Amino acid sequence: MSAQNFPRIQSAPLSLDALLSGSERADCGALAIFAGTVRNHHEGRAVRALTYSSYARVAEKLIREIEIEIAARFSVPLCLAVHRVGSLAIGETAILAIARGHHRAETFAAMQALVEAVKHRVPIWKEEFYADGSSAFVNGCTLVAAEDLPPAESRLHCTPIQSADSRVGFSPPAFAPSSSVG
Repeated sequence: MSAQNFPRIQSAPLSLDALLSGSERADCGALAIFAGTVRNHHEGRAVRALTYSSYARVAEKLIREIEIEIAARFSVPLCLAVHRVGSLAIGETAILAIARGHHRAETFAAMQALVEAVKHRVPIWKEEFYADGSSAFVNGCTLVAAEDLPPAESRLHCTPIQSADSRVGFSPPAFAPSSSVG
């Protein structure tokens, strides 16, 4: 599978080898790799597992747009990211991202911006399952500037949360979003 054509939202375990395959570039002297894994705690609570769900078609489109945007902003030839959906156990990989650039400074910066943009702008929701048997969605993962909000009637499925810095986060929808990738 070519680095450009793989799905950005996947329900199977993520493969760094698959992400790197075909991404080699002779003009690049730097490769930054990020893997985000499921940890066993969050805000003082023991986490036993989690589930990611997404609006897959929109998430696919947004991740591809973010890759292009970040590559252009940091003048790196390649940015790629893939995010997992479905049930994940502690230690499993939830997100993989790579950036290839001519030099390390812009490549590291592009990698950080890529991961932050995916985590904050793509409609992917995380539900954590705690050791005490309860569960909760993690709020505030999809953020947009207040002036960039769509019309209110298109946001009826989520609850806006205004922060002090005028950024608005949305709580997860009241229904369980589809985690399908098709």
